[in-house]
Formats: sequence, C-alpha cells, structure tokens
Amino acid sequence: MALSLYWPSWRHLPRDARDTLFLLCVIAWTVLPHVSHLPLWCSFLTAAVLLWRTRMALANAALPSRWVVVGVLILAAGLTLWSFRTLLGREPGITMAVVLMALKTLELRARRDAFVVFFLGFFIILTHFLYSQSLPVAVAMLVSVWGLLTALVLAHMPVGQPGLRQASALAARTALLGAPIMALMFVLFPRIGPLWGVPQDGVLSTGLSNSMRMGSVAQIAQDDSIALRVRFLGRVPPPQALYFRGPVLSRFDGREWRPRATEPWVDRRDAALRVRGDPVRYEMTLEPLRVAVLPLIEASATTPELEGYRATARDDLQWTTDRPVFERLRLEASAYTDFRYGPLRPVVALQDDLELPPDYNPRTLAWAAALRRDPRFARADVRALADAVLAHIRSAGFSYTMAPGLYGEDDPHNAIDEFWLDRKLGFCEHFAAAFVVVMRAMDVPARVVTGYQGADRLPVDGYYVVRQSAAHAWAEYWQAGVGWVRADPTAAVAPDRILRSRTLAPTPGLMAGALGTMSPEMLAQLRSAWEALNNRWNQWVMNYSRGQQLDLLKNLGFKSPSWEDLSLLLISALSSLALGGAAWAWWDRRRVDPWVRQMERLRRALHALGIQAAPHDAPRTLATRVRATLGATADALVDMLYTVDRQRYSRVAASRPDATLTRHFVATARHLLRAR
Repeated sequence: MALSLYWPSWRHLPRDARDTLFLLCVIAWTVLPHVSHLPLWCSFLTAAVLLWRTRMALANAALPSRWVVVGVLILAAGLTLWSFRTLLGREPGITMAVVLMALKTLELRARRDAFVVFFLGFFIILTHFLYSQSLPVAVAMLVSVWGLLTALVLAHMPVGQPGLRQASALAARTALLGAPIMALMFVLFPRIGPLWGVPQDGVLSTGLSNSMRMGSVAQIAQDDSIALRVRFLGRVPPPQALYFRGPVLSRFDGREWRPRATEPWVDRRDAALRVRGDPVRYEMTLEPLRVAVLPLIEASATTPELEGYRATARDDLQWTTDRPVFERLRLEASAYTDFRYGPLRPVVALQDDLELPPDYNPRTLAWAAALRRDPRFARADVRALADAVLAHIRSAGFSYTMAPGLYGEDDPHNAIDEFWLDRKLGFCEHFAAAFVVVMRAMDVPARVVTGYQGADRLPVDGYYVVRQSAAHAWAEYWQAGVGWVRADPTAAVAPDRILRSRTLAPTPGLMAGALGTMSPEMLAQLRSAWEALNNRWNQWVMNYSRGQQLDLLKNLGFKSPSWEDLSLLLISALSSLALGGAAWAWWDRRRVDPWVRQMERLRRALHALGIQAAPHDAPRTLATRVRATLGATADALVDMLYTVDRQRYSRVAASRPDATLTRHFVATARHLLRAR
C-alpha cells in the first residue's frame, strides 16, 4: 500500500489496530463535508473522540467504560438541545447521528459493534444529499461507500492478515455487481418531487429578488457563479439581444423599487405582444432562484412546460411561477427579439408608472423640469426626451463601476441627486433608477426591469453560460402609439457591457487570483472543463425527470406510456435480475475451486501408484509420503508437489494453479507406474 511509504511501521501493526485506524480514517472522511453544517462543538467533540480512539489503537490500550461513553452521550444530547431547542428535525438528527457514530468507535469490542458503525456511516452518507447533490459531494460519498465496504469486508475476514488492497478490490467488485441494479432503479423508479429536488441549501446565496436598492445589483454581480445555461436550437442572437427578463419594478418609495402588488387590468387586445421576424428557439437550465420568476429571453411567447410548476405570462412580459423556484429547472421556449408590446393609448394603469415619492431628490426633479422647458424639446416626443437623457449620460462624465460607494448615507432623500448631479459613479441599477426618475419627472411613464444581460462569449458543452455577474437593471418608458420601449442607460456609459457582454470582473479568490496571474488561459480552460463536466452531471443526473422516463418508454415501443407501464417495466427488470442472480448462485454453489480440482487429479495419480492421499493432506505432506514410499525414483513427483505447495501457500502465491505442472505430474506418475 502507498501508506507504507510514508509510515513504514504500518505493515507491522497488529491486525485489530490496523483495521481500526482504517475505519477511523473512513469515518473522518465521511463526516468532513458536514463540518460546515454541524455546530462547532460537535465538530470538535467528534474530532476529539476519533483522535482519542486512534491513540488507544496505537497504544493497544483498553477501551473506556460504558459510563464514560454514556456521560459523553448525555453531554452531546444536552448541547444539541441547547443549540437547536429540540432533538427532532434534520439538523439535530444529523448532529446526534455523527456523535453516536464517533462514540460507537469507543465500543468496538465485537464484530457486532463494528456493523453498527458501518450502518451509521451509510446513513450519514445519505444525509449529505439533504444539503447538496453536487458532483464533488457525490464523488466524495462514493469514496466513503468504498471505504465502508472495505471495512465491512475486513470484518468478514477474521482470520489471518488480509491486505487492505485485497479487501478494497473485493469491495469494489461487490459494488460493481450492484451497479446495474442501481442504474436500473435510477432510470425507472418513479420520480417523487421532494426527494429529487435540489436541497434548499443548494440554492444560490445571491440572485434576483423582487426589490432593488441602489447597490443591490452590484452586490449580485460580485458573484461569478452560474445563474443559468442556455442552448440555442438554431441561430444564436447577438449579445445585445440577450436580455433575460426578471422582476419588473414600478413602485418607488424613495429608497427601494418594488413590483406592483397586483397586476393592473389592461385591454389585452390593445396590449398584445407585437413581433417581427422569426423566433429564437432555446433550451434553458435554470439554477434555483428563490423567487417566483422565470428570467426568460425577451420576449418569450410560448408557455414553457415545467414539472411541478405552473408558468404564467403577465402583461409586463414577466414570466412567473405559482411558487418560488427552489430546484433546478430545465425548459424549452422561443423568443422574439424584435418586438413591441403594451397599450398603444393612455390607460389608467400607466398612472402607477408616473408616481414619485414627495420630498425626494428635489435637484434631480428640477433638472428634469429644466430639460423639459428647453426650447429644443418644447414639442419633442417621448423618444426624443429619452434620447436627450441618454445623451446626457454619455457626455456628462458618468463612470460605470462595481464599487461606487453608498449613496444617500447622510440624507436618504437625496440619494439620486447625489448620483445624478454630484459623484456620477454608478452600476447599472444607479443609471436605470435615475433614468426612470428623470422620465417620470417629465411626465413620462417609466419603470425599472431587472434580470440578466449577455452571456459568456464561448459556449461550454454547447451551452452559453449566464453568470450572476451578468445581473443587470435597465429601464422601460411608455410612448403613445408604440407601447413600452426598452432603454438601457448602461449602454450609454459602457457600450461594451451590452454589445460584447463584457461584465466588470469581481475580485477573484486567493487561489484563482494567483493562477490567473500566472496563466489566465489555464484558469479559463480549467473553469470551462469543470463547468462542462458539471453541466453534464446536471443534465444527465440532476435533471432526469418524469417526462424523460416516459420518453424512454416511448423509445422502447410504448405508444401511450403511463406510470403503470413504468412500474411494470421496473418490476419485470428487477425480477429478471433476481432470477439471473439466483441462477448464478446455483451455478456458483456447484462450481469447484481450481485448486481443489488440481489436488483431486494429483491424488488420483498417487492412488494409482499405491500411495494413500486423503483430501486434507497438504502437498508438502504428500511429498514426504511419496519420498518414503518410492524413494529416489520419485524425486520429480516430490519436486512438483513442493512447487504446488509454494504456489498455493507462500507469500507470493499464484492466483490460479499451473495447468502445465498438473499435466506433467500425471504423465510422470503414469511413467513410474508402467516402469514398476
């Protein structure tokens, strides 16, 4: 084993100490991913117990009395109750299971105690998937299963000094024999939503929300994790057309933007979506968002089919779900990137998009009033006013930055005044909010839209990646005869952000920063390779759904597959595997070990020479008997019997008997018989 290279005395440890140390290492590896979820005292207590048990194994010391173990258990139960105010539930239950497994190692007096530790370990492996179902966790738990199976094999080999390599190989072969059943259950077992959903702890820590403050989108953009992946089924639209529409925010209280409490009534014939050109068809894999919004490409016109969710299109082009999205979703949709929508004539609902809180940002309101009184815009339409505001952003010295600092810290009533007229440093939400306030001050209905804009320039595994760093806010204003018109003030101050999807890079971590400094290309390649692998895990494993199960039945010839067909196929497959396993077990019971067959042939040859050979006689014993009976004439037979003994029982034993030696032994015995 490689362990002996770093610890030469490993091979000389007593069998019990070696097996105990191996089991303790497996337990530590299994518990390690839970450290971030467990109370601090539980991690320290578990580590202390495992180190204590390690010291006892190395020193061959006696195990502690049961009263010591019971006392520690009572202490752990009290600390659990103090930490969670209950002993029931996920976190308390996992905490107590980890403590029980660690304490059980102090009672490893019999094989029965070891089995309790093994099964507690398998249970704790399952609990990891209540927190995360990611690929790294799955690989780590696969190693834990292998380690526990190896320890289980060692527990069933109480005699001798079996090597860890031999036990681990047997454990791996046993696991591989069960792999077909595991794959069959994965493919055909009915999908039950709560069991196969992404754990809530796997939900993105940052992301879109139903509100926006100045600085909130910049906080999201600091996160470089993946928000969604999109694969286009045909032509790929340019970056400036990739607006993934999220919450639409119309209500402004001076500090925070929020959506309307209820969707206003409008004449749907007047507000219908008006499109030009062919739609863009795409497939999207959406990470959990925590909000009841689907950030689809503007303007998606087809209702996506979602398992367990009901998607609804609002009049403001926002797609919502009947409950917040706490699991990974996969959907197909089509979008028209050249569109118009909204009422063509003034309606009562537009009044909500004109409201401004009183006594907020007086200087910005005065600036907007001055612009409206300018003779150049005395008879200007809404489009000309919007262009004038965007031109001011381009020419007035504004800067696009992810860290503009806090606005309105001294006086919240003047936050936009401070941005628009003084500091002029902002991220997308600063420009969008200020643009909407200015347009409303000029009596033009306007609102803020949040979502994502753009994607990574190169696809990964066929999917364009949209990160949280692509979080964006833009504006819409209403124009009579046209409807709602998108206006993105960020494009005026940072055109590359929209035209080429060049987002501001968040500060990298220590490792990523060091690697990026040495080799940016290597860092990009490593990230792309990992994201491609992770995407396949998500597509093939995490997103395997009930719909795909029914599609599989259609491919197998079922015309109208149902759950009854799926259950019948699963039962039939499991029954066939069970019958196959029973047949193999029947055949295996009648299979004769090759070494036994060889010794049987050798004994028959010796019986023909008049030499007694019992089934329990070892080759070395038979060699002594042959020499005593036949003398020097049988030296060749004696040498071959000693060779068989070495091949089977020495430290360098062969895996199978030497068939050539067996034939040569039988031929030599026949020659001696004829000579006699």
